[in-house]
Amino acid sequence: MRNYQVYDSSHDRVVDARKLVDAAELNRLRLRLDGELLPYRGLVTRLAHRLQRLLLARQRRNWSLDQEEGLLDASRLARLVAAPNRTEIFRIEEEGLFPQTCVTLLFDNSGSMRGHPITVAALCADILARALERCGIKVEILGFTTADWEGGTPAERWAQAGSPPSPGRLNSLRHIVYKSMDTPWRRARLSLGLMLKEDLLKENIDGEALWWACQRLTGRAEARRLLIVVSDGAPMDKATLTANPRSYLDQHLQQVVSWVEKNTDIQLRAIGIGHQIGRYYRNSISLRQVDDLGTTLANHLGAWLD
Repeated sequence: MRNYQVYDSSHDRVVDARKLVDAAELNRLRLRLDGELLPYRGLVTRLAHRLQRLLLARQRRNWSLDQEEGLLDASRLARLVAAPNRTEIFRIEEEGLFPQTCVTLLFDNSGSMRGHPITVAALCADILARALERCGIKVEILGFTTADWEGGTPAERWAQAGSPPSPGRLNSLRHIVYKSMDTPWRRARLSLGLMLKEDLLKENIDGEALWWACQRLTGRAEARRLLIVVSDGAPMDKATLTANPRSYLDQHLQQVVSWVEKNTDIQLRAIGIGHQIGRYYRNSISLRQVDDLGTTLANHLGAWLD
């Protein structure tokens, strides 16, 4: 993107959630998430049924003409008069499949999401993954944060080099795959519990995270690709913003969003929690409180899949 650079990318990582903690902690976090899910046991079934009704309503109905049986096609009666031996005067209704669809949920895993916000995000991710899977829609769940506070190794190297001006991004990215697109929910359920591990939540460099998520979607074969970003504020990395203009990360995010919206067929949507994010995303919703996230996702998902 224009005027954006990275000082040191050698420590950037894309990691499978299962590799960030041992099996015992992964199980403990999943049990905690299961406890939070108890009041919502019926919600998955209701949401799945609601989405299934929506998808059935959106199926394209076509007519196969010139058939020897089926419903009489009045437009073919003249043919029968002219050529009594021709009996292809019927038509059969056929249902076209709902366009193959895949959905990516990209969650802000910054420190400001600690506590109740990240718990609600994990609940929504788990519920939606199960509901969409029941409808035959593949889902990917991703998170983005940084490896360190205060820039970590890249910022240290920059300081040792004499702090040259305008170094660009000064932290290491940590992009987390909680559930890949082709992994069934049952196999990814343990990984989703990792969203509750609060010491993973550090800073957020949204522009590069959005670019990463879009790259993962670009190679998909599905006709419809929907990317939903859930964030609670503006991009923030203290080391980067101290060494560069304060609008550095904001401008980069705006450039990435603009490029995706103009140059790809990915349907990009965003939900801001407690903050207005309309200055970044053309198609966005802002929530006053995180408790509205589940209802908002459920209510708008049908329209977004239309």
